[in-house]
Amino acid sequence: MTVNRLPTGGRINRQRPFRFRFNNRYYLGYEGDTLASALLANDVHLVSRSMRFGRPRGILCAGSEEPNAIVQVNIAKRSEPNVRATDTFLHAGLLAKSVNPWPSFGYDWKSPILAFSRLLGKRPQLKLTVGSRLLWKHIVTPFLRRRAGFGMAPTEADPDYYDHKYEHVDVLIVGAGPAGLAAARDIAASGTRTILIDAQNECGGSLLSHHRVIDGKSGMDWVSEITAEIKRTDTTILSHTTAFGHYDRNCIVAVERRLDHKGEASSSGNVRERLWHITAKKIILATGAIERPLTFTNNDRPGIMLASAVQSYVNRYAVLPGKSVILFTNNDAAYEAALDFRKAGGDLVAVIDTRQDPSGPLVEELFATGTRLYKGCVVTDTLGTTKFSGLDVTRWDGKALTGRGERLESELLMVSGGWNPTTHLLKQPSGELVYNQAICAFVPKGAGRKDIAIIGSANGEFTLSQTLNSGSREGFRTTKLIGKPIRKSARRYKISEPEMSAIEACWLTPDGDNKKSYAYRFVDYQNDVTAADIIRSAKEGFDTAALMMRYTSCGSGPDQGKTCVMNAIAILAKQTRQSIPEVGSKPEASQFAPVSFGALAGRYKSNLFAPVRTTAMHQAHIEAGATFETVGQWKRPHYYPVGGEDMAQAIKRESRAVRTSVGMIDVSTLGKFIIEGPDAAEFLDRVYINRVSNLAIGACRYAMMCHEDGTVLDDGIVAHIDENRFFVTCTTRGANSAQPHIQNLLQTKWPELKVFYTSVTEQYAAIAINGPNSRALMLELCPDIDWSKEAFPYLTSRKIKLLGVDAHIFRVSFTGELAFEIMLPARYGQSLWDHIARIGANYEITSYGTETMHLLRAEKGYILVAQETDGNQTPQDLGLSWLISNQKKDYIGKHSHPRMDLKGTNRKKLVGLLTENPEFVLDEGAQILENPDAPTPIPMCGYVTSSYWSETLGHSIALALIEGGLQRKGEQLHSFSLGNWQKVTVVDPVFYDVEEAHRD
Repeated sequence: MTVNRLPTGGRINRQRPFRFRFNNRYYLGYEGDTLASALLANDVHLVSRSMRFGRPRGILCAGSEEPNAIVQVNIAKRSEPNVRATDTFLHAGLLAKSVNPWPSFGYDWKSPILAFSRLLGKRPQLKLTVGSRLLWKHIVTPFLRRRAGFGMAPTEADPDYYDHKYEHVDVLIVGAGPAGLAAARDIAASGTRTILIDAQNECGGSLLSHHRVIDGKSGMDWVSEITAEIKRTDTTILSHTTAFGHYDRNCIVAVERRLDHKGEASSSGNVRERLWHITAKKIILATGAIERPLTFTNNDRPGIMLASAVQSYVNRYAVLPGKSVILFTNNDAAYEAALDFRKAGGDLVAVIDTRQDPSGPLVEELFATGTRLYKGCVVTDTLGTTKFSGLDVTRWDGKALTGRGERLESELLMVSGGWNPTTHLLKQPSGELVYNQAICAFVPKGAGRKDIAIIGSANGEFTLSQTLNSGSREGFRTTKLIGKPIRKSARRYKISEPEMSAIEACWLTPDGDNKKSYAYRFVDYQNDVTAADIIRSAKEGFDTAALMMRYTSCGSGPDQGKTCVMNAIAILAKQTRQSIPEVGSKPEASQFAPVSFGALAGRYKSNLFAPVRTTAMHQAHIEAGATFETVGQWKRPHYYPVGGEDMAQAIKRESRAVRTSVGMIDVSTLGKFIIEGPDAAEFLDRVYINRVSNLAIGACRYAMMCHEDGTVLDDGIVAHIDENRFFVTCTTRGANSAQPHIQNLLQTKWPELKVFYTSVTEQYAAIAINGPNSRALMLELCPDIDWSKEAFPYLTSRKIKLLGVDAHIFRVSFTGELAFEIMLPARYGQSLWDHIARIGANYEITSYGTETMHLLRAEKGYILVAQETDGNQTPQDLGLSWLISNQKKDYIGKHSHPRMDLKGTNRKKLVGLLTENPEFVLDEGAQILENPDAPTPIPMCGYVTSSYWSETLGHSIALALIEGGLQRKGEQLHSFSLGNWQKVTVVDPVFYDVEEAHRD
C-alpha cells in the first residue's frame, strides 16, 4: 500500500493498480486516480519549480485551476508539455516529469533571483546584464531562450488523430454537478434534445468530494439515479469534456479527451480528442466555483493546499496528503474540509480563522474535537524549504497585528479565502458581472440574455440547497419556455447539510514592519506574481484590473488566473484607494483552459491543412505538362514547358504566340459575383470609385474598389448583363477579401438597399482567348455570331448560345491584344477547353500560364493588385485617378482621397524602369536609390514591384513604386538587390502598344 493511501473509501478502483513513472522513479496508483492524487498517495509533494524564480512548488488544487503541478507526459512523438497533474488521469505506463528545472530538480538556477527582485523590478532576468551588450547578446540571451517557458515541444510529427463535430441542440448544459443534473433531469424527461457536458470523468461535481444526503440517499447514489434517468432520454452526456469558449450564435466550443485517460493509441476511427462545436437554443451554465487561496508570506511552499483540494483527495481519491494539518481560513466551508481530514485519521493541529468571532454548527463541531481555534489570527510566515513544516501565527484586529507570534508545526497547511463563481462562458460573449459583498466575489449581473442561464455556485449560490433549487427552477423554466413542461412547478429536494456563517474578506495579511515580505507573498503562482508586483503596478498608474494584468502578467498563464485574480484585484483596489467594482473584473480570454493544437486542427493537417481548389480544366493542364503555382488556394498553371524547356524559354514561346497569333488561358479562378436587385446599380456606385449606374445593358467596365482610407482593395470587371443585374469579377487573390467586404457593406452599412449578392466563382469556368487571331478563332467556334469590332466592340458583353450552352462573352483584355473571355457553367469547361484546342490548331494556339500573363500585362502597364500595391497605394498613386467619378455623392474611400497626405508629391507612385544594360532583369523587391555613395544608412526612394524579360520588346522591363512618380521621368536612379548594382531610368509604365492599336 502506498504511504498516504487510505485503506478504504474513495472512488478509485483498487482492483486495477497502475505502475507509473515520475521524474525517473516508479510509483503505484489506481484506476480513477489523477497523477496528482497518485503522487500525494506516495507522499510526493515537490512536483515542480516556478517559472520566474525557480521556487519549489507542490500541488495546490485538485482540478483544472491548478497553477503549480505542470508536468510533461509521455515520450517521443506523443510527448505533451504543460499538462496539469490534477486533471491527468492515471493509466498503466504513464510517464511524467517536471518541466524545465535546471540544472536539476533539486536546485534551479533561478532560485536566487527572488532575493534581488526588489531592486531589479518585475522581470529581473531581463536586467541582469545592463551595460554589457556583448555578454547579453552572445551568452545571456541564448541561455535564457533555451531555459524559457515550461515544457519542451515534441520535435516529431504528432501521430494521433483528432476530429471536429458540429451539433445543433435545443439545450446545452455545461457542468454535471448537482445544479446541472437537477436542471437536466426535467429537461431531458421532456424529450428536448439536450447535451450535458462535464470536464470530470464522471458526473457529480462537488458531490464527488462531499458527504451529503439528498432525498434520503447519499449524494453519489442520488447522482447515479439521476444519471440513469437522463441516459434513458434523448440526451448526450459527454465526460472528460471541457467547454472553453463561447462564441457567436450561442455556440459553445468544447474539447473531449477520449483516450488519454485510457493510455490508448488513437486511430482514424478512434480519435484522441474531439472538438465539439455545439450551437444551442438555450445554454445553461452550471460551471461551479473555484476556491481561492489566502495571500501571506511564503504561501507557495509544497504542502500548502486549498482546503477543497484536500477534501477532494481525502473523500474522492482516498488519499491523506499528510499526517497532520493546520487550517487557515476566513469561511466555514473550509471547516468541513478540516473535519473530513480528521475523520479520515489525520491530526488536525489547529484552525486559524481571520474572523474575530466565527460561529455556527461547524465551529461547534470543531470545538467538540478539542482542536485549538485561533480566532482573529493570521499566518505571518511559513517554515520549510522543499516541503512545508510549520508556520508563525499572530493575532490581528482586522487592520494590523496586535500580539506576539506563535509557532506551530504540521506536515500540511490547508488554506481557504473564499470562492469565485466560474463565469468565463458568460463573460466571453460580453456578459456583465457585479461585485457581491456578501460572498466577496464577482457574480453575474441580474437577468441577462434569454438564451443563456447561469445557475448554482456559478451564480454565487454556494449551498447545496441553493444549488439544487436553482437547477430545478431553471429546468422547469426551460421546459416551459420550449413548450414541453412535465411538471406544474419546480422540484424541491430534501437536503442534509451544515449551516454556513458569513465570510469576511482577507485579501492580504498584514506585514508588520517587514515590508520586504511583500515580495514573498505570491498572488499568481503560475507567473510568480507577488503582492510587491501589484503594489508597483499601482504606483506606476496601472490602476485597473486589465492594466494591472498586462503590467504584471497576472492571470495570463495556462491556468488563466483561476485562483489568483480576485486576490490581485482586491490588493490593487486597496493600493489605489478604489473600490473593487471600480478596479473591475478580469477580461476573459477566448480559451478558458489550454487546448491542444491537434484538437484545434482536427483532420485539417498535412494534405488537408488547407483546401486545394482546382478548375474544371485542371486535368487538361496536367496532361499538357503544366507546372503549377498556388494562388489563393487555387492550383493555376504557372507555365507549360515543352521539350525540356525551362521557365524562361517557355515564357518566351508563350508570350510570342499571344503577340503574334493566339493563346488561351484558364481564368476560372477569378472571383465572380452576381449583384442584382432594384438598388444594385446604386450599391455598386457606392462600392466602386468609378460610376456603374450609367452602364448600358450589354456594356462592361474596368472598376476598382477601395478601403475607407482610400487605399486600393481590389479591381475587376463590372458587366451590366440584364435589368437590375450585374456580373462582377475580381482578382483571384482578392476574392477572399472582396467577398466579405461586399457582404459587410450590405449587412451593416446599407441594409436598407434592396440588393441580392451571390458568389458564382465555383459555378463558372472561364477561358480567355488573346491574340491577333482570336476573332478568327471565335468565328470558327461560333459562326452564327457577328464578332466584328463594330458589332462586338471593346468593353461589351453578350449572352449567347455557345455549342448549345448558355455562355457569357466579355470583350476585355488583360494583355493589350484583341481578346475574348468566355464564361460558361463549370461542368462544360473541360469540353470547351479541348474543343478550342482542336479548332485552334490551325492558328497554332498556345496555352499560357500565369507567369506569361503577368509579363503581358506588365508590358501594357496594367497593375496587379497585391503586386503593384502593398496596402498603402491609392488609385492616384497608380496613375488611375481618371477612374474616380466626381459625379457621385459618395463611395467607399471618397472622404479619404482629398486628404493632403494622400496628395503629397513624395508619395510612392507607379512608374516604369529601363535598365542601363537591357539584358539585365531586376529583382522584384529590389530597392531603388538616388545616390549609392550616400553615407549609410542609404535612404531608399522606392522599390521594384514587377520585373521581366520581354521577348516582344527585346529588353527587360520593370514596374516600380518611386517617390515622386512620373515627375522623375527621364531621371537616372540606381537599383540594388542581392549584391547587384544597376543604373535604371524612370519611364512611362506602358511599354507596349501605347496607341492601343492591337486591342481591337
